Amino acid sequence: MTEIELIELLARAWRGDQSAWSALVRGLSVVVLRVARAHRLGDADAFDVCQNTWVSLAQLRELREPARLPAWLATTARRQALRVLESRRREIPAECDRADELTPERQVLTGERDALLHRAVAQLPAPQRRLVELLMQDPPATHAEIAAELGIAIGSVGPTRRRALDRLRRYLEAHGYDHA
Repeated sequence: MTEIELIELLARAWRGDQSAWSALVRGLSVVVLRVARAHRLGDADAFDVCQNTWVSLAQLRELREPARLPAWLATTARRQALRVLESRRREIPAECDRADELTPERQVLTGERDALLHRAVAQLPAPQRRLVELLMQDPPATHAEIAAELGIAIGSVGPTRRRALDRLRRYLEAHGYDHA
């Protein structure tokens, strides 16, 4: 595709000519996909980068240098690919999350932790113990339900909860539980 053909196709595409868009996409998607694949994206992500790059161009509606469309597409695709990689970096793959794996050791530690927590809750004054029990329901009780159950003002639920959690934390720390 010559520079003049490229400029003409782009102008027609922005005027709404679907055949011009098709010709551009057919002729230049290889540039976009090459950039996506250079970033080691899988097929689905590479095709998403390609689609998002073309959508960006369609929304742009004007280029200062239409003849530089392939370079613009490559740069935009690179930025799209980097966004995909950044979002993947923040994800934790399910196969790497072993916290739910119940090994015998984890079962013992979980049982010990739960027993210690139950002993700590049992040490709380009755109103705080009942508040914690209400919070541990599935689903947890609302502040209004807790206030009604305990016979306290709704504005007192938060401070009472804070005192109960502080007592629990101190009890657990005193008995060697490291919450980290």
